[in-house]
Amino acid sequence: MIFQDISKAIAQFSDARFRRVLLLGVGLTLALFAVSGFGVWQLLNWIDIENVSWPFFGEIAWLSYVLGVIMAALSLFLWVFLMIPVASAITSVFLDDVAQAVEDKHFPHLPAPPKMPLSVAVKDTLGFLGVLIGANILALMLYIMLPFAAPFIFYALNGFLLGREYFTLAATRREGRAGARALRSRFANEIWIAGCLMAIPLTIPVLNLFVPILGAATFTHMYHRLSQR
Repeated sequence: MIFQDISKAIAQFSDARFRRVLLLGVGLTLALFAVSGFGVWQLLNWIDIENVSWPFFGEIAWLSYVLGVIMAALSLFLWVFLMIPVASAITSVFLDDVAQAVEDKHFPHLPAPPKMPLSVAVKDTLGFLGVLIGANILALMLYIMLPFAAPFIFYALNGFLLGREYFTLAATRREGRAGARALRSRFANEIWIAGCLMAIPLTIPVLNLFVPILGAATFTHMYHRLSQR
């Protein structure tokens, strides 16, 4: 049944609303990095490193070159390691549109749920991103102590977090937060397994950009299936 939920979600990726959310997430992320990079460049120009004099040494001509290399390396590091989390976080703000697209196609008889305010969506997204990053930082100790078990720890941990987040998103739209927690507790094992399957593409470059959309669509199907039991 979980694989049926995933296959239905994948089959709907041609939906214009799915593409819109993906393009919004990636586009806003690229814009954010471009603006931050331009800000760093302007800051270096404002400091005017080339004219800095040091006591006993005078002007150091190579200081601007070294600092430029360091900033370039730091920018590349941030680009590589923060691109996916930031893109996923920005995309997650618009996941309510993905859930609505799923319901419009597969559950058209349902009335429209209350629209989640943007401020609440941003708050929930930032909270989830913080928990996701914090939990994985803490798990680094386990990765070091148990290197052979590191992949299993990664998938188990992130499967739990992803399943918890995306099922809550889907269920809260119809059940409210209390109802979503009750359903999540009742079907915890199945939600965790589905979350682990979501964590697999999380480790694949480019494909991981699609994880928030795939998760939102999959767990919307899962919520409606489980809520009928």
